[in-house]
Amino acid sequence: MAGIVLVSATAKEPLDTDADTIAVGVFADEQPPGANPSELGDLLASGEARSTFKSLALTHAAGRRWLVAGLGEREDFTPERARVIGAVVRERARELATAALCVRLPNDLAAEVPAALTEGVVLADYRFERFKSASEEQDTRAKHLERLVVCASEHQRVGVEQAAIVAQAVNAARDLQNRPANDLTPGELAEYARALASEIEPLRVEVEGRDAISAHGMGAFAAVAQGSEQEPALITMRYEHPQASGPLLGFVGKAVTFDSGGISLKPGAKMSEMKFDMSGGAAVIEAIAAIARLGLPVRVLAVVGATENLPSGRAVKPGDIVRASNGKTIEVNNTDAEGRLVLADCLHHAVSLGAERLIDLATLTGAVIIALGSTYAGLISNDDELAQRLDLAGRQTGEIVWRLPLHEEYSELLKGTYGDLDNAPEARKAGTIVGGAFLSNFVGETPWAHLDIAGSAWDLGRPYAPKAASGYGVRLLVELARSYAS
Repeated sequence: MAGIVLVSATAKEPLDTDADTIAVGVFADEQPPGANPSELGDLLASGEARSTFKSLALTHAAGRRWLVAGLGEREDFTPERARVIGAVVRERARELATAALCVRLPNDLAAEVPAALTEGVVLADYRFERFKSASEEQDTRAKHLERLVVCASEHQRVGVEQAAIVAQAVNAARDLQNRPANDLTPGELAEYARALASEIEPLRVEVEGRDAISAHGMGAFAAVAQGSEQEPALITMRYEHPQASGPLLGFVGKAVTFDSGGISLKPGAKMSEMKFDMSGGAAVIEAIAAIARLGLPVRVLAVVGATENLPSGRAVKPGDIVRASNGKTIEVNNTDAEGRLVLADCLHHAVSLGAERLIDLATLTGAVIIALGSTYAGLISNDDELAQRLDLAGRQTGEIVWRLPLHEEYSELLKGTYGDLDNAPEARKAGTIVGGAFLSNFVGETPWAHLDIAGSAWDLGRPYAPKAASGYGVRLLVELARSYAS
């Protein structure tokens, strides 16, 4: 993980800070904001610097490096574009071995714009180096920022500070995702959650193992876990602000720390990427941690099911029938459709603990990648109001979602021959929707939304998260929680 970037907001002009590199954003047909050296105007006049979106030009003045960053047309500038500008500026600053970066945008922008810019810089600063051998030639200053100073007005300052907290949580989730399965076992993920709870006072955590999972009647979760020698973990985290008055939010995350497919073994190509099958759990853990750090006046319950899915002499077999904690029986006709088995019991567990709004995140189906690529996460919900909140939160954070239908005919495909449900119907129709329809059997009447993040959890392809883990879902869940804050 990148070293923690120290972020601050200031009403000062960039020259009054100690930043070694200063980036100034310029809209089309406008002059650079604030008091700047004449060299910036000269650079624009010469055409070397342009106001075209994402264009960058470098000059030196007053003993500093100056980047002129094109913002494009003012009316087209959104928080997502601010994130992209933050990432583009960060990458150029990296080439310049920047230690302290100051970014100046026009002051008359909405408060969410400098906050989004902050996210873009901090997310783009991320590097996963846990297993890189140290080298004397490595210049850590060239790799990571020490400080980011954002020129912001008083009403923008809080947003910048909060954005820094959330972006660091995203990077922490990316660290969890990027760790290999021999390093991040279910037990290690549980210990990580415990460590967070000891660090953040309002957080509480409970971890239960194989025996407790069985004692809870979680036959579906237990079936997935039985093929691995690693102890599974049912991780339950709680945060409750004393002034919260809204519903108890239930965040449920799939955390299969490695998914081989079990007896229904996956092809070898890119199986190494199945360490990312715990991405939903990572997002849930870091989201509740960020909510607690922010002190949002909400109540949140997080349930994460952590296990490996491996073939062995004791692994669940195709054709086996298991009983979930709500009493429904499931024909396990494909052991590679294991995520829905883990989530089934975790969703019911969250309901039994009193969750009044449920949101689950899971890398559930490859079908969602075919349907939506990496641009949108798939959203399936039994509640219009909750779906609308998630859609708005997605548009505000750039973690956008696309709602898919939950029609009763899809449930017909899930009827089992020998049990209540079939976890992998032979008819290869509407794979993402059928996965969501399966999960709907375990939420009762509770308003619920399922987010299939298989296309968004890694290799997102955005300037602030181009390759490997993206931490998708942390910012979305935090923004959703904000919508319930009273």
